[in-house]
Amino acid sequence: MSRKKLTVRLTAATAALVALAALSGCADEVSSKATEGGGGGKGDKVKIMVGGIDKVIYLPAMLSQRLGYFKDEGVNVELLSEPAGIDATTSLVAGNVQGVVGFYDHTLDLQTKGKSVESVVQLAQTPGEVEIVSNKAAGDLKSPKDFKGKKLGVTGLGSSTDFLTKYLGVHDGVAVDQFTNVAVGAGQTFISALQKGSIDGGMTTDPTVAQILDKKLGKVLVDMRTPEGSKQALGGLYPSSSLYMNTDWVNGHKDTVQKLTDAFVRTLKWMSTHSAKEIAAKMPSDYAQGGEGLYAQAIESTLPMFTKDGRMPADGPATVQRVLKSFNPNLKDATIDLKKTYTTDFVEKAG
Repeated sequence: MSRKKLTVRLTAATAALVALAALSGCADEVSSKATEGGGGGKGDKVKIMVGGIDKVIYLPAMLSQRLGYFKDEGVNVELLSEPAGIDATTSLVAGNVQGVVGFYDHTLDLQTKGKSVESVVQLAQTPGEVEIVSNKAAGDLKSPKDFKGKKLGVTGLGSSTDFLTKYLGVHDGVAVDQFTNVAVGAGQTFISALQKGSIDGGMTTDPTVAQILDKKLGKVLVDMRTPEGSKQALGGLYPSSSLYMNTDWVNGHKDTVQKLTDAFVRTLKWMSTHSAKEIAAKMPSDYAQGGEGLYAQAIESTLPMFTKDGRMPADGPATVQRVLKSFNPNLKDATIDLKKTYTTDFVEKAG
């Protein structure tokens, strides 16, 4: 065969391979676009914003990812994080994400603003929150009755910690304009504010609580990590951490929502049969900023808050409504349809 003919044949073969690769690339691109946004096929893509991904109260989100349960269900979940639940809610309303792992109480607040959002999996039955007081302020801040004139830390204004702090004050006879809630975030920013005296106390969660107590920087004023603590402080179970989504999106992507629900319920069941130490071992190592032992202890203290099956506590929504109405002018005279703030359809079908 002449060199000229060989060159022609090689050129033709190369062109064919390039064309085949291009067609394959187009097919991959179409496949990717078809699944983006959570259609219903394999690899449904969903963005979920978490109101502080390293907080123990939202642990099931990352744990589901680490256990491989989202992948098992055929859904491609991208977990994002905002320091406060109110920021996560803003991302959902803006359409930047398809779901939020945050407090259920935002669904009621949003309904008064004309937004239809619902919890599809109820991860927790209590707030998991703790009101901490600094050692310096502990002498004259012994209960919410002493909130008057105090600066109290919350993750963000309009967040669930803001809601609950206001309720604790109002319930004990202190009007919301008699104390100041200060947005200090969580973790190291909260601890720093407590140390510097920028706040007298504040509401936060584990592992921040465990670190504060370990460093002897403050004391527990109100503990809402257990069902008993929630009932004592709020008069009942207060469903908090949940996966909530825009109702329209849920109705249009039921297959994807079911996959997400199946993964979360599977995770909750796994948590109920494993120790805090075993759970801690599955989480990213940088979550244990106070050390592995302290992190496991933080999980142990918070575990009672979680549900085992993702179901909404029977009287939970009514408790949340009562709490919010006590101080929130938007809800005080508003008519809330609680049945539209959550659904049990997907949990009931979960294996």
